[in-house]
Amino acid sequence: MTLSPDLMEGAAASSGGSAPSATRGGEQKRSVEQVALLLFITVPFLALLAAVPLAWGRGVSWLDLGLMVFMYFLACHGITVGYHRYFTHGSFKAKRPLRIALAVMGSLAVEGPLVRWVADHRKHHKYSDHEGDPHSPWRFGETVPALMKGLWWAHIGWLFDEEQTDQQKYAPDLIRDPAIRRISRDFIYWTAVSLAIPPLVGGLVTMSWWGAFTAFFWGSLVRVALLHHVTWSINSICHAVGKRPFRSRDRSGNVWWLAVLSCGESWHNLHHADPTSARHGVLRGQVDSSARLIRWFELAGWATDVRWPSGARIDARRRDKSSNAA
Repeated sequence: MTLSPDLMEGAAASSGGSAPSATRGGEQKRSVEQVALLLFITVPFLALLAAVPLAWGRGVSWLDLGLMVFMYFLACHGITVGYHRYFTHGSFKAKRPLRIALAVMGSLAVEGPLVRWVADHRKHHKYSDHEGDPHSPWRFGETVPALMKGLWWAHIGWLFDEEQTDQQKYAPDLIRDPAIRRISRDFIYWTAVSLAIPPLVGGLVTMSWWGAFTAFFWGSLVRVALLHHVTWSINSICHAVGKRPFRSRDRSGNVWWLAVLSCGESWHNLHHADPTSARHGVLRGQVDSSARLIRWFELAGWATDVRWPSGARIDARRRDKSSNAA
């Protein structure tokens, strides 16, 4: 398990005892949370299913598509650069304004409170594809029926598990930061902001309720559903199939066709071989927009101590070519 490099930066000193919770729920998912989660999965997914016939019927404009793409990649990089590479693994240090901005950007993805997301992911790395992993597709065994059940569990099923990862154990550094704790606790408000931006912009630009509605459909519902399933595919697909050119103690694989939509996260084998690396796509032709964004942050002076993988470090983690699994 790897913690953030600036553990206590800007945080209040602990005065003993447990810090306040960084989420509004406890260590168990309440019924209202289960219902809300179900709605946030099914409603956007139904919108995604309706997207193709609606587009065919010209129910989409360039403004709608622009809002969808902009909001998608804003939130996606909030997850990949912010929630994942920075807050979970400490791939770089961030100046305070960038730290706050990344927390907010990740919250716009509607994938849960920051501290809960980080705690789950740190636990995943501690037990990856072994007992204790919150979302391994190999949870039920290696037969075809067991793997099918496991893929469902890794993709969506685990989200409904009532037991929550211990935040105090897996994300104490984030809980001690008052600003980060507040952003995490206010996840429901960031969700509202995320869903409201597209219809607000669409309505103002077109000066019509229809423009607001289509912007909400594409820029909010379809965008959220697509990003959810791409993110969950890293848990499921990228731990079941893909090339494995690097040594890792799990079954993480590289899935090239998810690279662009996942902002580089689907180069998952290198990530599990070297979790703190700021770049996941390290081989020729491996697109990793998150690494590019981190590089820009570094050039601007907003990010420091970036853990770029050296050639020697990459080579040290390679498998023999004869042992690569597909």
